[in-house]
Amino acid sequence: MARIRLGSAITGSILFALLGASPALGQGAAGDPVALTLRSAIERALQKSPDVQVARLRASLADRAAYVTKAEFLPNLYAGSGAAYTNGIPETPGGRAPSIFNVTYTEQIFNRPLWGQARELEEQVKAQRIALEDARNAVIVQTALAYLELAKVRHSMELLRKEAESAGRILQITQQRSGEGFELPVEVTRAQLTQARVKQKLLQLEGREDELQVYLRAQLGLAAEQPIEVSSEDLPGSAEQAGADLVALARQNNVGVRLAESDVRSKEFRVRGERGGYFPTLEFVGIYSLLGRFNNYSLFFNHFQRNNINAGVQVQVPLFSARTKANVGLAEINLDASRAVLENKKAELSAEVRRRTQQIRVVDAGKEVARLELQLAQQRVALLQSQFSEGKVNLREVEQARLEESDKWMAFLDTAFQRQQAQLELLRAAGLLEKVFQ
Repeated sequence: MARIRLGSAITGSILFALLGASPALGQGAAGDPVALTLRSAIERALQKSPDVQVARLRASLADRAAYVTKAEFLPNLYAGSGAAYTNGIPETPGGRAPSIFNVTYTEQIFNRPLWGQARELEEQVKAQRIALEDARNAVIVQTALAYLELAKVRHSMELLRKEAESAGRILQITQQRSGEGFELPVEVTRAQLTQARVKQKLLQLEGREDELQVYLRAQLGLAAEQPIEVSSEDLPGSAEQAGADLVALARQNNVGVRLAESDVRSKEFRVRGERGGYFPTLEFVGIYSLLGRFNNYSLFFNHFQRNNINAGVQVQVPLFSARTKANVGLAEINLDASRAVLENKKAELSAEVRRRTQQIRVVDAGKEVARLELQLAQQRVALLQSQFSEGKVNLREVEQARLEESDKWMAFLDTAFQRQQAQLELLRAAGLLEKVFQ
């Protein structure tokens, strides 16, 4: 997907109070806002997402394709006519006697190559169901990241608007002091630069907010211009509890590993089927024919019988088949390749889980640093406000401290957001996303 970069969020209750968004899910007209919780957004995305719908269609297509081959081992009854003009021995181009009406019955009894193909296709159906699960996991991650980032962006925009007010007051005070000769012109320029940077950040966040809303509307099946209300939330508590022994869980639940295992099983069925090509094949056949005298049967045969029935087992015994040997060799090579891919997937998964677990530890450490820096900035603002009320510092120092506090707030939000992003990716690698959001 296009850029969806997310991280962790601040404590849900604090951000909820700051944003004042309702967690209830509502559905109104195109102009009415739709209030979403994280869980309701994910549930709706799983129902409406085009990616999930495409994955479902692919699973259905694989199921139909498998049934086509499997149908050879089920009863097949055909009716038709072989009426034809004949001059000489009565027979059709296919070698059968021309008939006014005929019914043919076929059913494979023992055909190892065809059985192998059928089992391979059945395993591919299971693989497509796993791929459907992978598509659902991708939608969960992308929707959750977009939702959480939208909440973070809107919170950051509120902080930037307050920051813009502080920057404006600092500029006003600096211009006044410069006019009185107490400040150099360079200080005015510095204040103007600070104000311009705040406006630039605000415009960037407004653009990102629009991108995220467009994406969520498409995923959730909402109207093109319908407003979306979100609330800042933490991930479910079970997301933390699932962190124990993730390597073992990932080997059991990871979609990539399960797909590779399914591919190995399908290739094993194909090898067994192709090796069975050295054995005879048996097919049950039955034919009923209604013949007509106009094909001159009485001229070439001693007795004419209008109704004819043939039923039995057709057996083919392979005496020499170079094609069977080539098919077996090809199937064995494909099996070896699939096994190698599976082992690589397992090794890569173990490394990925460890890397993402370490990444969460690093982000947690950064989050704690950002929290302490924010706390220090808040304490400094409180101190300067107290000193300002006593006339010990000027207003510009207080507003400058508020600017720094706002920056620390946004740094904390970014770090918290990165933590949630890393956590979601780790849960996806472990195959635990749907369990967490059930």
